[in-house]
Amino acid sequence: MGKKYRQTIWAGSHAICCEWINSSTYGMPTLVFLHEGLGSIRQWRDLPAQLGAILNFNVLTFDRFGHGCSARLAPPYRRPLNYFQAEAETTIPDLLDQFCISDAVLVGHSDGATIAILAASSGDKRVRAVVAEAGHWFVEKRTLSSIKKLLAQWSHSNLRQRLTKYHGENVEGMFLGWTNLWLNPYFSTFDIRSKLPNVDCPVLAIQGTDDQYGSLEQLRSLKSITGNLSSHTFSACGHHPHLELRKSYLKNVENFVSTHLQR
Repeated sequence: MGKKYRQTIWAGSHAICCEWINSSTYGMPTLVFLHEGLGSIRQWRDLPAQLGAILNFNVLTFDRFGHGCSARLAPPYRRPLNYFQAEAETTIPDLLDQFCISDAVLVGHSDGATIAILAASSGDKRVRAVVAEAGHWFVEKRTLSSIKKLLAQWSHSNLRQRLTKYHGENVEGMFLGWTNLWLNPYFSTFDIRSKLPNVDCPVLAIQGTDDQYGSLEQLRSLKSITGNLSSHTFSACGHHPHLELRKSYLKNVENFVSTHLQR
């Protein structure tokens, strides 16, 4: 892989911190990583660089607005109810424009997978494929229950301290922006299953059987997409297959990309 570059760009009407790694071969597709609801560039660890090296693809990772080193979400830390849709329709296209990406593989985890699928459903032909890990297409009780448990820990554990390591001064807005959105009663009707038939690119769907944030019904819902669907269930695995079972995760993604994209 080539050299890693970090820069701040303007995307989705906010200053967004990004990291870019060049492929050793000119003209290769780009892996665009979309992190989870409490995530950031650094929380991917070395996964983006490792997967980029395996595939010889360019790699783009970024902190969403309010996360990591990107612009801060101001009090009272409220995300709009259409937050995921807005990210998919504004931030993702802006990033592809800024980095001149014509062939993107969106690699999303949790909320990032939701945004990736919505971006694919928008008809942007630059989105060539999606890896959707532990995504949310509708609201489930187990998701809300797990978020409520984390919220209860916010003031009575080292959770804030652990997240500050990655988000610094953004930590409070990042965490409360996430919980305020998911626990908003008006967000309980969030459901994008009607948009899934608009996804006409190949999709690899991944989920752990013991995911505390979503049931396997999320995985089954993706059967309505128009594009080629591959799915893999990780037994005895929670919400983070890319961390818990990395070797298997990498092999599944490599096989998927090799099947559906020319390298």
